[in-house]
Amino acid sequence: MNRFGLLTVAVAAVAAIVLPFLLKPFGIYLISMWVVLTIAAIGLNLTLGYAGQVSMAQGAFVGIGAYAVALLTAAGWPFFPAFVIAGLLCFAIGWLLGYPALRVQHHYLAFVTLAFNTLVFLVLRNEEWLTNGTYGIAGTERPHLFGLSTDGARAFYFFCLGMLVLLAAATWWMLRSPWGRAFVALRENPIRALSLGLDTRRYTLMAFALGSTLGGLAGGLYAPLVQFIEPNSFSLNMSFNLLLMVIVGGSGRFFGPFVGALIAVLLPEWMRIAEGYYLIIYAMLVMILMVFCPTGVLGLVEKLFKPKKPPAAAAAPTLKAEATSR
Repeated sequence: MNRFGLLTVAVAAVAAIVLPFLLKPFGIYLISMWVVLTIAAIGLNLTLGYAGQVSMAQGAFVGIGAYAVALLTAAGWPFFPAFVIAGLLCFAIGWLLGYPALRVQHHYLAFVTLAFNTLVFLVLRNEEWLTNGTYGIAGTERPHLFGLSTDGARAFYFFCLGMLVLLAAATWWMLRSPWGRAFVALRENPIRALSLGLDTRRYTLMAFALGSTLGGLAGGLYAPLVQFIEPNSFSLNMSFNLLLMVIVGGSGRFFGPFVGALIAVLLPEWMRIAEGYYLIIYAMLVMILMVFCPTGVLGLVEKLFKPKKPPAAAAAPTLKAEATSR
């Protein structure tokens, strides 16, 4: 990361700490939602952006994590054991969902994960004995940390922000480990990776499992944040929205989900001044961005600030090759 990138990250970190003291409760709720959805988008970016496995089921894992925490805490479990179980449950289900990726790829895999998302939605809606169906679950308790309550909007925001920092740091470390390099090799050329001795089967399953785990942990924070969950919150719209965050921010770039989630959460709210037209304007802005910069916002920033090679330096290899041929 260059000096400009470090400065940007430092400014963003200071803003994340200072903003809650300047915003009203609804503003704190919005940035808390940004934090939670960023965690889920990091998981999808790991699966899609780094490992190259097309998943349209991330919203389902957010729902599984949210319902797991809501049901367990309602049954008397403390928050943190319920939070861990939500992550482990999504890890196991994500590992199983990864098996179709061993046989189908690209848009075929997208259809498989879309079907899984629909299946989870139908279970959440119809199995009232377990999920309370369309009536939803209200009043999920917020955790106590070192004896301090996080019931307040600002306290819970900082709790979610701390979880984001921990999970993002763990993801950063993993992506710079042999696992991360294996994921990139799997994305770039699975056949070549297999020929070099990489266990592509294991890493494909691991990419789905780890990405799903982050989705489940995001859901574990989503339930106490909104204080009411119901099946429609975790329909295909949630998965499409998370996919939009990854692509708009910059797929395969570590900070892409941070930027994409910020745009997806805040821009629609800013566009509400256009009343009934705000969704049309929002969609048009996203389409324009994708047309002119398919690599996302961070790809556009890299293109603008990337130092250009001088013409003489670019022409030197050509002149040298011509002299050698003569």
